[in-house]
Amino acid sequence: MLITRHQPRQKDSTMTATHGAPVEVQTPDGVADAYLAYPDDGAAHPGVLVIQDGFGLRPSLRRLADRIAAHGYTVLLPNAYYRHGRAPVIELPDLIDPAERPEIFQQVFPMILELTPERLRSDAGAYLEWLAASPRVSEGKVGVTGYCMGARLAVLVAAMFPDRVAAVAGFHGGPLVTDTSDSPHLVVGNISAELYFAHAGEDDHMTPEHIEQFDKALAAAGVRYRTEVYEGAQHGYTQADTSAHDLEASERHYRELLALFDRNLRQ
Repeated sequence: MLITRHQPRQKDSTMTATHGAPVEVQTPDGVADAYLAYPDDGAAHPGVLVIQDGFGLRPSLRRLADRIAAHGYTVLLPNAYYRHGRAPVIELPDLIDPAERPEIFQQVFPMILELTPERLRSDAGAYLEWLAASPRVSEGKVGVTGYCMGARLAVLVAAMFPDRVAAVAGFHGGPLVTDTSDSPHLVVGNISAELYFAHAGEDDHMTPEHIEQFDKALAAAGVRYRTEVYEGAQHGYTQADTSAHDLEASERHYRELLALFDRNLRQ
């Protein structure tokens, strides 16, 4: 599939000033705190749902949402752990190095396990309804992008709401292939969106065997998709506040993500 490539941010004259604000989304289980970023031009723009990585809603993810919004999108970034409190749910260092801070995973892993398909359907349904009702969001389907565990959840959301989602991207995602009944690779046949996945070359969460199995599932489902491996990049390469951050791979992620959204969300 031919992908239209965009110039890096500093060369992109289409970027516009943005505004960011905290918002609240009512879900069946309570109120999810979230961050909303949108172009500061008073117009409605296509909606985008950003699904966090395991570390949660924090300043670096808000900046990521701002950057997407600067290209003409209204971006909702919810706190997936809202059942445990408002973000930040756990204390994080300025630079996250998982190798040196294993206690971070000890805190977030139980919350990740709580995001069952049933809870995800409930939460995602509320997020999509919120976007549809917002005067800052134009009519039509939305885009979804997820990071780390968020890539896995993005696939499931697209499968749960095929009539609402037009484009899905996942970066250094995992696990996308498991031996459980809720494995993302088992539900891709329900997806109507175009998919783009960029796996990290150095990532135990998605081995070459897993990537091959995921690709085979996508091909068998007949969905529009493209997967790539960013060689040399580590799991978490998009996240600027982690030791895994890779500037070149991160910029590549923005180019591919925005090209995907532009193809599918702009009428």
